[in-house]
Amino acid sequence: MILNFFFKHNTYKHIFFDLDRTLWDFEQNMRDALAEIYVNHKLDLAFPNPDTFIDCFNRNNHYLWDKYLKGELTKEVLRYKRFEITLAEYGIESKPLAETIGDEYLTIMPLKTALIPGTRETLDYLANRYKLHVISNGFKEVQLPKLQRSNIDKYFEWVVTSEHSGFHKPDKRAFGYALSKANARKGESIMIGDDLEIDILGAKKFGMDQIYFNPKCNPHQAKVTFEVRELVEIIKIL
Repeated sequence: MILNFFFKHNTYKHIFFDLDRTLWDFEQNMRDALAEIYVNHKLDLAFPNPDTFIDCFNRNNHYLWDKYLKGELTKEVLRYKRFEITLAEYGIESKPLAETIGDEYLTIMPLKTALIPGTRETLDYLANRYKLHVISNGFKEVQLPKLQRSNIDKYFEWVVTSEHSGFHKPDKRAFGYALSKANARKGESIMIGDDLEIDILGAKKFGMDQIYFNPKCNPHQAKVTFEVRELVEIIKIL
């Protein structure tokens, strides 16, 4: 059912956001952090250029992150393994270097401040009308610094990570824990995120309305409550 874009939905009181790739520009910030690491550790001796290093890491990180979300890999192993595999692909066999870079990545990454276009405008509008929260699968020690460094932490009452709740989205219990912390009911809450499976269908199965942020217009057959291509379109809905 497609609802009128210009009808204001006054039943909502709580808005739950995903963070990475929804508000915080993960792709740009990741590339900036990895470019620094490439220079700091003279990785040009192995990799032909920064883009090769970044693309290789991105592929390995995506693969291992999926295993982490499924409980097949611990956080501690993920932190260095994604770099160990990346380095090994270009002839650098060094677990100590991978561990060093893994720690450095988590230190540098949260300091980057690129936001998805429309983030501040959208949050400025919503913060005066709703209680805003974050539900994230990201590591707890980096998610809050990302918000603080980008100066958007002021908008949110609760920032709940999977490490706080003990469950990763799309597990229903991840959403249940976040709503419990915010003292919110399903019927007065809505989830906004960029990942169809993890954010949107996860929230739908839990019983929450959703806004699918789909900037690349990825085709799908899912029935979602709302769908937008730009964040500022949310203002027309809420």
